[in-house]
Amino acid sequence: MRYVILLLVAVMSARAEIVSKPIEYKEGSATLEGLWVHDDSVPGKRPSVLVVHQWKGLGDYEKKRSEMLAKLGYNVFAVDIYGKGIRPDNPTDAAAEAGKYKSDRDLLRRRITAGLDQLKKLPPTDSQRIAAIGYCFGGTTALELARSGADILGVVSFHGAVGPAAPAKQIKAKILACHGADDPFVPPAEVKAFEDEMRKVGADWELVAYGNSVHSFTDWGAGNDNSKGMAYNEKADKRSWEAMKQFFAEIFH
Repeated sequence: MRYVILLLVAVMSARAEIVSKPIEYKEGSATLEGLWVHDDSVPGKRPSVLVVHQWKGLGDYEKKRSEMLAKLGYNVFAVDIYGKGIRPDNPTDAAAEAGKYKSDRDLLRRRITAGLDQLKKLPPTDSQRIAAIGYCFGGTTALELARSGADILGVVSFHGAVGPAAPAKQIKAKILACHGADDPFVPPAEVKAFEDEMRKVGADWELVAYGNSVHSFTDWGAGNDNSKGMAYNEKADKRSWEAMKQFFAEIFH
């Protein structure tokens, strides 16, 4: 039996045709360019995932994560919050660009909602089974989508800032926040405010704090020096990915 299962997995892997296609879309007068990633060999509609980028904009990291999700069977759209061609390549410019949206949550919500609307237009999207995930700035954005009252099943934040600019009034999506326990950029007071907010609005939420982990613990390119406040942690990366998979299994059943 084990041999048969392994053979089936091998056959399915061989048949998988992961396709990545840039998609232009609009938010107001702004032109955005996201990335649609899916297994083209699988017919029909399927659960779909919105992926939100880190502070340097949509790039190779998000493409890789989107491919990983597509290989799990999901239809994926990696959104573009900043705009077509706006991809900061250094921390100073990235912080400035991310700051525009962190200080204007209405604009941030419009941009992420535009991405959600585009995902819903893609042929394989099951509009009743949608989730959003994000990393760092993207985690903050995914949580903001939930705070907007978006009618989706779930949101996963990986080492995103969790504190709201303005607390939510209603949250429909289930929430999983994956947090580095030693993250200097998301201090305990902010985490406590997030917990209080979730309780106040009656959200279905879960926060997992990974020990010995700082900011960017899922980012393979973040180095391994925790003293810098940003570092990759292989255990936390793998554990949080598994937590996401379990979360999806629950909400997409």
